[in-house]
Amino acid sequence: MTQRKIPEMKPEFEERMQELLGKDFESYKEILKKEPVRSIRCNTLKISPEELKEKLEANGWKISQPWKSNPEVMIVENELQPGELGRALEHLLGYYYIQELASMLPPIALAPKEYELVLDMCASPGSKTTQMAAMMKNTGTIIANEISMGRLKILSSNTEKCGVTNTIITKKDGVALCRKLSKYNPETKFDKILLDAPCSGEGTLRSSYKTYLMWNPKTITSLSRLQKQMIQASWDILKVEGEIVYSTCTHAPEENEAVVDFFLKEFKDKVQIEKIVLPIVPRQGITKWKDEEYLEDVKLSCRVYPQDNNTEGFFLAKFKKVKE
Repeated sequence: MTQRKIPEMKPEFEERMQELLGKDFESYKEILKKEPVRSIRCNTLKISPEELKEKLEANGWKISQPWKSNPEVMIVENELQPGELGRALEHLLGYYYIQELASMLPPIALAPKEYELVLDMCASPGSKTTQMAAMMKNTGTIIANEISMGRLKILSSNTEKCGVTNTIITKKDGVALCRKLSKYNPETKFDKILLDAPCSGEGTLRSSYKTYLMWNPKTITSLSRLQKQMIQASWDILKVEGEIVYSTCTHAPEENEAVVDFFLKEFKDKVQIEKIVLPIVPRQGITKWKDEEYLEDVKLSCRVYPQDNNTEGFFLAKFKKVKE
């Protein structure tokens, strides 16, 4: 992997990460200097992983499939020309989607099935929407919601290119959408909900240098409030025995374990946190941060660090609604 010169971390961010990682902080800093892997996801709505691998290798690409349980996940091992991954005919035809490895984990954790009703609360650019549509074989219905018109256009373009036909795109604030569905369509309940929440993006430092510059503790505080509102709002439109996956691409406990802790305390015996099976080995959630202590069950959430699996950073937690 290529070594790169990276921006300096803001002192407060560095201090927080040291506290989170302890002796692993140095290996974390080292992985940030390395180029992210070139990962793609085969779009099984249009082509099988075997056929795609054959086509790409005919182009001279060296393809590996790192996760045996998910052959659609691929890494291009050899060096490519700048922009080659996005310009390739197979990409333009929607045979594969350029997607970071950790970004593929929330749909894998949620595991939507054929003919289910699924809500993707914050769907753009469509990475996870198109992934779920493929898992569902274009059956059932996905409501893919996005508040920003600019991002909505990207979502629409990506679903179209991937041949997705089971998805309805909506433009609404996520909290307001849940409340409207609950009020005007009280009989409509979702089998699965994905809340890949807006976050401070600490996990994206390898691919986005602007995250170093944009990081701000005040943003973490305000986003934590929004995330709690969003996950709380999703409750009323979820079926009994239905499941929610909450995910972020940040390491901040205020946006991760604190939200999980809030959700478990808010709905008590009506909700249970589930063990997640992933094709990587994550770390468990933490139960103490600064002056805050979280419920013991919060450990069942998953922390994904770049240095552990050569990915970006991510966080996931999965819940089941056991009763109204």
